[in-house]
Amino acid sequence: MGQIELIATSTFGLEAVVKRELLNLGYTDLVVENGKVTFKGTERDIPIANLWLRSADRVLLKMGEFKATTFEELFEKTNALPWDEWITEDGEFIVEGKSVDSKLFSISDSQAIVKKAVVEKLKTKYKTEWFKETGAKFTIEVSILKDIATLTIDTSGAGLHKRGYRVESVEAPLKETLAAALIQLSYWNKDRLLLDPFCGSGTIPIEAAMIGKNIAPGLNRNFASEGWPRVEKEYWNDVRREAWDLMLKDYKLNIIGSDIDKRAIRAAKENAESIGLEEDIKFITKDFRDIEFKDEYGVIICNPPYGERIGEKGEVYRLYKDMGKAFKNLDTYSIYVLTSNEDFESLYGKRADRKRKLYNGRIKVDYYQYYGPRPPKK
Repeated sequence: MGQIELIATSTFGLEAVVKRELLNLGYTDLVVENGKVTFKGTERDIPIANLWLRSADRVLLKMGEFKATTFEELFEKTNALPWDEWITEDGEFIVEGKSVDSKLFSISDSQAIVKKAVVEKLKTKYKTEWFKETGAKFTIEVSILKDIATLTIDTSGAGLHKRGYRVESVEAPLKETLAAALIQLSYWNKDRLLLDPFCGSGTIPIEAAMIGKNIAPGLNRNFASEGWPRVEKEYWNDVRREAWDLMLKDYKLNIIGSDIDKRAIRAAKENAESIGLEEDIKFITKDFRDIEFKDEYGVIICNPPYGERIGEKGEVYRLYKDMGKAFKNLDTYSIYVLTSNEDFESLYGKRADRKRKLYNGRIKVDYYQYYGPRPPKK
């Protein structure tokens, strides 16, 4: 089993979170760049990374990286890579691409060249002129940045945010990978109260419960590389078995999801039930202004409305002012708010201890962090 290079891609701003997750999984030789963290491993690490990474978007197998300023150069250097060691004779493969600040700016032409180069490589290996493409799926990406081409195969398939528990949704749900990152950027741990007063379909509470009970986020789904002969079924079975063993099944959590919208709470309950977390999260239909804070120490993590649409801004401004009033006396709470509204601090009435720039989909947002004291040790 030879060493391979893998890339965990991420939303801009979450690279440090993904790096920390990889370090916690035992990977040490990490290279962090915009939107990705590269690490070394073996075929066994493909299931581990896919099953356990919470904030990464995908896990890519890095096939090669080189400078390419002509299509001839792109073809020759792509053809020299070991595609035949991964793609089966009946493998179905497509080529996706992107190009930024490069001489080879035509994405469609670059994709066609890469496809041709891979086919020629496979023809030599399998001694055939025609491929059925009825087997396992391989999605190749050619990414060219400032004339440096990076060639990868996607091991994940559907993005890692697709955990498999979202059976019901509401308008503009928070991506699961971003929700997991917000929790990991907070002071919350499984022994503390977590409240999301704008929980929508329950993404933040559910991701927190999965973290608190040490549930592998990819445990209830499948991945593209499960069909690859080189990543043996035994590897997947081993990682899944271990994930079940590591789960804190009997741990009692104190997580509350609240929303004024009855439909959202109904969706949140169904989503939690679909992953077996209905006993771990209390969902209530309530206006955040009416919530009674009984726990002495707690953490609030929320993604309130942003007021992106015309006519909503006045209502959102009032909401942020009311949040400031409602949370004003929670001196022992740590409070975290994600919003695109640049006036949030002045409306809320308090400067954040820290502000982190992130992206929620294509919307540029800030994660406002207000730190409360650590609870006394028991």
